[in-house]
Amino acid sequence: MRYWVPTGGLPAQTELTTDRAVFTEAYAVLPRGTMRDIVTSRLPFWDDTRLWVLARPLSGFAETFSWYVVEVAPGGGSERPEGDSEAEGVLLVVGGGGTLTVDGTAHELEPGSYAFLPPGATWSLRNGGDGNVTFHWIRKAYESVEGIDVPTAFVTHERDVVMEPMPGTDGAWGTQRFVDPLDVRHDMHVNIVSFEPGGAIPFPETHVMEHGLYVLEGKAVYLLNKDWVEVQEGDFMWLRAFCPQACYAGGPGRFRYLLYKDVNRHPRLSP
Repeated sequence: MRYWVPTGGLPAQTELTTDRAVFTEAYAVLPRGTMRDIVTSRLPFWDDTRLWVLARPLSGFAETFSWYVVEVAPGGGSERPEGDSEAEGVLLVVGGGGTLTVDGTAHELEPGSYAFLPPGATWSLRNGGDGNVTFHWIRKAYESVEGIDVPTAFVTHERDVVMEPMPGTDGAWGTQRFVDPLDVRHDMHVNIVSFEPGGAIPFPETHVMEHGLYVLEGKAVYLLNKDWVEVQEGDFMWLRAFCPQACYAGGPGRFRYLLYKDVNRHPRLSP
């Protein structure tokens, strides 16, 4: 598997400012060229770590989630990574390796490693290697429901999750689902969606789920509201609820993205 890994840096003074970045009421596109050294952030209790914040709950922007791309230098990491006891999280490693310890059990990470961390989980992450470890960290405030258990933590790898083809596509479009869609303990899904060259979403999906998408591999054209937008590996997209969306992956290689959506809960009727 291939995964785009941002490296930061700054463009040369001779380069053009023009890029594909766009921010609208219905969607936003943050091209990979926006992830530069001068827009990184730091977090409390994380050593030798920087991150790009791609989404955060904000009026007129993402409502249900935050999304980071985190880069941990050798020797870095955290014993107190999450400061919000109500936050759940998903980690997907895209570069390097490290050690994730969850509720006392250590897991060695590599590109493709995936972890679900429920609210209140005790976890830490350390980079004991010689190079950086880079991972996506998607966070959401867990919506508890009386009578429904909180889901348990798990760590797996992309290669161990079966690709489920969409019906009638002959495998041109499929999804790797890391949790059972019928498991209502989970109020968010973070999956990997893949298209073979020529694969398409052949209708404008228009639905209640909010989306975040990070392109892991390849390129495509994506329908966002009324606009067809070119996207490539390393680009991030935010789509608000009910934003029409479709996709055509023209090739020459596979097109894959990491997808967030909120699921399995009544829409809130008050703030």
